[in-house]
Amino acid sequence: MISHKNNFLQYVAQTSDAPISLEIKKAEGIYLKTTDGKRYIDLISGIGVSNLGHRNQRISQAIRKQVGKYLHTMVYGEYVQAPQVKLAKRLADLLPDPLEATFFVNSGSEAIEGALKLAKRYTGKTGFVAMKNAYHGSSTGALSLMSDAYYSSAYRPLLPGIRYADFNSIDSLSCIDGSTAGVVIEIVQGEAGYLAPDPNFLEAVRQACTKHGALLIVDEIQTGMGRTGSLFAFEQYNLVPDILCLAKAFGGGMPLGAFVSSKSIMHSLSHNPVLGHISTFGGHPVSCAAGYENLQILSKSGLINKVSEKEALFRKLLVHPKIKQITGKGLMLGLALESEDEMHQMVAHCLQNGIIIDWFLYDLTKLRIAPPLIIRENEIKKVCKVLLDGLNKL
Repeated sequence: MISHKNNFLQYVAQTSDAPISLEIKKAEGIYLKTTDGKRYIDLISGIGVSNLGHRNQRISQAIRKQVGKYLHTMVYGEYVQAPQVKLAKRLADLLPDPLEATFFVNSGSEAIEGALKLAKRYTGKTGFVAMKNAYHGSSTGALSLMSDAYYSSAYRPLLPGIRYADFNSIDSLSCIDGSTAGVVIEIVQGEAGYLAPDPNFLEAVRQACTKHGALLIVDEIQTGMGRTGSLFAFEQYNLVPDILCLAKAFGGGMPLGAFVSSKSIMHSLSHNPVLGHISTFGGHPVSCAAGYENLQILSKSGLINKVSEKEALFRKLLVHPKIKQITGKGLMLGLALESEDEMHQMVAHCLQNGIIIDWFLYDLTKLRIAPPLIIRENEIKKVCKVLLDGLNKL
């Protein structure tokens, strides 16, 4: 078989100086198979995308069925396209009132960008509050919400008027005031190392937004679609967002994102100016067909109900002196080691033993564990044994 690795390095834009460079031949379930015949367990779900595993048969069938009808027909929002309508209606049925109007986009960054525009347009204000060590994407608006200047300073000027609160610190919420258009928050912080929220903190965020007329923008790009043990992580806490951002696992493996709000808030994008937000490929019919089937499986299969017991099994098995702490919720877990060097040694050990694992932008001592939700008990035991074997060799 012809290898494409050399052309990959030559012609595909690189995002680091050391890409993993596995050449994938086929993917199925929780497994990736490379062109050299090796098989790997995907313990990170393509960074939170493949919640139902790779190439789910029902989703693949929905994709083929839609391809047989039509692909792109017109810029989003002009033609009535059944896959968009079905998915938006199903999503509204599963979300609490008043979250009923969905604007489809292509990615998480686009969902955040749309949410920021919507908050400014609806409130007439321009300030935002984000959490320190949050990650919401790499486009300019999303990057502006990032407190770590290492990742953003090379791309200035960024959006003005951004303030940062400390995640889980109620006292730091004093930065929310009458100039705040929106507060952007992940329910479980992702790149900070999978940090779970204090319910009292989330309640205080909701109260501060209501008091000052700011919109609460909840980023469920990584926590959504069942990863924390409910379809959406915010359902486990006493709050309802004003704007909900979705992507990653939302498309069932296809590129799809969305921001969802009330009909009245979303209507503000339709006038003064008209076409206040548009997207050529947002809500592509094939992606929406996949997303609908994905949502049907997740909402009806009972798979989400098993997330908590799978989390418990990981926590039970992963006991070792080298593991200082396990953070996170559901099947988004962070294993805190003693150093960055140990983390890199473990990533290499896992790769050598057929497991793809990763780390976090803001905590280089932690390993990221976020497998497809379909992972079985025997597979959890297998990966935990590999992890423990590697820890014994440190």
